[in-house]
Amino acid sequence: MKHIFFILGLLISLNSWCNELENDQTELVAESESFAPTFTKSVGDSAYLNGDYITASQVYEDLLIDGEASELYYNLGNSYYKSGEIAKAILNYERALLLEPGNADIRFNLEMAKAKAVDKVETTPEIFFVSWTKSLINMHSVTSWAICAIIFFILLIVSLYFFFFSKTALLKKIGFFSGLVSLLIVILANIFAAQQKSRLTQRDFAIVMTPNVVVRSTPSESGTSLFVLHEGRKVQIKDAAMREWKEIKLEDGKVGWVPTSSIEEI
Repeated sequence: MKHIFFILGLLISLNSWCNELENDQTELVAESESFAPTFTKSVGDSAYLNGDYITASQVYEDLLIDGEASELYYNLGNSYYKSGEIAKAILNYERALLLEPGNADIRFNLEMAKAKAVDKVETTPEIFFVSWTKSLINMHSVTSWAICAIIFFILLIVSLYFFFFSKTALLKKIGFFSGLVSLLIVILANIFAAQQKSRLTQRDFAIVMTPNVVVRSTPSESGTSLFVLHEGRKVQIKDAAMREWKEIKLEDGKVGWVPTSSIEEI
């Protein structure tokens, strides 16, 4: 009887946890399904293959009204890249990468687009462990990490069952060590999923969309000119409280204010 209560208790915990994950995923859906796209994806793909990149980009933009999708952002980025609109290409590649961070094709095309931007960004060297951790987190999306956490949570339940109720020492040891491994993976998968979800919900990065923009010391045209950024440059939004101006931060720590109209959030 105690076996049954043990399993029921763990299953109830698993069910409530799965419901919480499902609710979190539902909150990430930013667009309503009430919009009906005028075109289908095949129309955009056909236009792209025929070299009509303007029509293709219009079709993909129309489809994205109905909801975000990594593939659509990727195709839209390709269309803008082919038509020479590098800033828009970078913006949509970045959006695609947010939804599917482990996609090597998106990352490669993003780097290709960045290479054509005026501003060349020199990456700051990182400690090996930090770089490795970021790469590990970016291997999967928030959904994939959540699924991974659920799978290993189930394995944890099975391991605990063998540890507590098995009558042989070997099975108890197997249950103990496999339980430890499963618990570690569950914790890490949840942390990684939370990191990915934070990136999706915060959206505190933006792309410069105008040919150039003067970064000023204060949120005013009369503010001191600090430096100039060009289209395609990725910046972090440090202060978004004002409507007409945003305070931004660069990789090297430089900060300043730019007009809201000159940037677009990823």
